[in-house]
Amino acid sequence: MFATATNNFVQEVDHGGLLIPVSSLNDTIALLTVVVKRRRFWMWQKPRYTPTDFNFNDILTGDTPIKPVVTETDFIKYNGTFGDNIQGNIEAKFSSSNVSLEGKDSSKLQSSFGSLKKEEVDVQNLLQVSKDRILDMSHGLVQQTKEKSRRVFGIVKERILTTQPCSVIEEVQQGGQCGAALSLCGPKILKRVSLKENGSLSKDSNVTMEIPIHTTLAYALLELEIKHDGRYELCLMSDTTGRFEVDGPSKRGLLGIVGAPDSEKSHLAQELEQLRDHFQLLSALSTRSSLLQQITEVMADRGAVSLLQDVLEQMCFEKKPAVSDVTATESQKHNIQAILDLFEQSGQVAFKPVLSAFHLITSAMDEMTNDILSLLGTCCSLTVLPALELLVQCVSGTGELSLSSAGFAALTEDVYEETERLFASSNVSLKRDGNTVTADIRHTPGNLPLVLCIAVRGLASLARCD
Repeated sequence: MFATATNNFVQEVDHGGLLIPVSSLNDTIALLTVVVKRRRFWMWQKPRYTPTDFNFNDILTGDTPIKPVVTETDFIKYNGTFGDNIQGNIEAKFSSSNVSLEGKDSSKLQSSFGSLKKEEVDVQNLLQVSKDRILDMSHGLVQQTKEKSRRVFGIVKERILTTQPCSVIEEVQQGGQCGAALSLCGPKILKRVSLKENGSLSKDSNVTMEIPIHTTLAYALLELEIKHDGRYELCLMSDTTGRFEVDGPSKRGLLGIVGAPDSEKSHLAQELEQLRDHFQLLSALSTRSSLLQQITEVMADRGAVSLLQDVLEQMCFEKKPAVSDVTATESQKHNIQAILDLFEQSGQVAFKPVLSAFHLITSAMDEMTNDILSLLGTCCSLTVLPALELLVQCVSGTGELSLSSAGFAALTEDVYEETERLFASSNVSLKRDGNTVTADIRHTPGNLPLVLCIAVRGLASLARCD
């Protein structure tokens, strides 16, 4: 809930900018805090940020700490209310069973952060006071981070924090139907999180947490480009990223993060072509129908999607996490284990390309908004998915198709309206003129068109008939 509130805040005040929302009240983030940035498995996935317990001075050699000039200014007064009303139906027919799910989700999140202030390091002064300083390459944090790929250091150069008691209030009403039986998935819940000096946090009046004054809501980083001898440079431009230089004279390459390629819409066809082998692997699986059934069930739970892709990502790096140790509900653990069991039964659990291909789908879903994921679920059936795949070809190809073509029979008027909403939510406009549909991609920041096309192509591969 706190993570949702801070994410909404950043989307409103710095969309596409440098601010990173704080995801946990347990994170203590001050200026010059060292944060580990981890690039994900696929270049279009958002990085993950892990604040550490260390300050920049802790990993520098020498006994004299640097003390850069810090400016403090009023930021904005922020109060926001966000609401969602989502209603979806998932009907999928498989050879062994049918899945029928209906759900309603009404939520309202009110964030009353009040007057906020910004603390910011004077970067020019930081460059001056840290001139000729060297990182302690023997420090445990440096050693452990360097040994892991895709990870780099950043230091907090700016943070947005509260200046007064404030609150986040969330109302959620959920209901659902599974099969022919109507069941209430959750009662109306009123949850309140209060952020105040010497105050407490409560959810449903049964959880209390002391909240420190000056809670950080968001922060920005300066990444570090680190040489093998401890010398470093601050990445001052927004389009430059940190990295570790390989230790040793014979290796001149750099480990870690490199700049992600441009994923604007003009490159959509190229990106999908590069992933073609992954889709072919999925379409050749003997258990694809059962996997589609299981992933359809997982799609009804956003949290389960994130957990599943995390587990698959670890397995792609030759780790086999125990699902029983994953922090999740019993239902989520059951659904994740059911998918892993299907890979085990097919003999593919140790075949990394197949795991990578399935992880491709789940990671694309995890990058979607809740609305897009819900809409995709309403279109997830053996008959509709092939039609969606044709529309993806339209988006990434000529941009025009005839609805009278074979494969579009499943797009009834109601289904087409849902499909149109699905693509529109992903910044793709479908326009119909008689039997002809054209697709236009709106040039906005982000990778929503790409992740939608990847998810549709992957699910359609699982829906492929022999």
